[in-house]
Amino acid sequence: MSASAYYERATGQRSARAIEDERLLAVIREIHQANYEAYGYRRTWKALLRAGETVGRDHVKRLMRAHGIQGAKRRGKPWRTTTPDPTALRPPDLVDRDFTASRPDELWVADFTYLRCWEGLVFFSFVIDVFSRRVVGWQFASSMRTDLVLDALRMALTRRAAGADVKLIHHSDAGSQGGLKGSSQHRVVGSAA
Repeated sequence: MSASAYYERATGQRSARAIEDERLLAVIREIHQANYEAYGYRRTWKALLRAGETVGRDHVKRLMRAHGIQGAKRRGKPWRTTTPDPTALRPPDLVDRDFTASRPDELWVADFTYLRCWEGLVFFSFVIDVFSRRVVGWQFASSMRTDLVLDALRMALTRRAAGADVKLIHHSDAGSQGGLKGSSQHRVVGSAA
C-alpha cells in the first residue's frame, strides 16, 4: 500500500472517484427504473449522454455490473425459430412474391417468432389476412412444438365466415422446425363449411 493511500484511509476521506461513482450510480438506477429495467449498459450510457452526463461507456458498464444492474435482453447467440430444410420438397410459389389480395380470405401469410419476457421465451405463431392486414389466427407456447403453427392455422380456419367457398392460399416461409412434416411452404386451403 502506498503512503498516500494509507493516509487517505487513515483520515477517512473518500476519493473523488468513489464520490462520483456513488452519484452516477444513483442516476443510473433512476434511468434503469424509468425504462422498466430493460436498458442494458449501452442504452443506459446513451440515456446518460442525452441527460448531459459526460461518462464513458465502460464506466457505466463497470458500475452496472458491480451492482447487479442488467437489462432485459442479454447479448449472446440469438434463438433460431426457423431452420430451412434443404431436402424438403416445395410446391410451386403460388403468389410469385406478390403479397396483395383483392378480397378477404384470398391470401393468408404465416410466420413463427418468439417474444422475450421476464419469465423466459414465449413462442408465437400467427396467420395474417393480406387484404385486411388482420391477424386471423395465433397461438402462444412456451416451447417450439410442432402443433404451434398448426393450431394458429386451425384457429384462422374456424374464424372464417360460414359458407366461404373462395379459393384461399396459405403462404409461409421455407423453414421447418421441431419435425414438422405436415406443413409446406405454400398450402392451398379448400373451402370452409
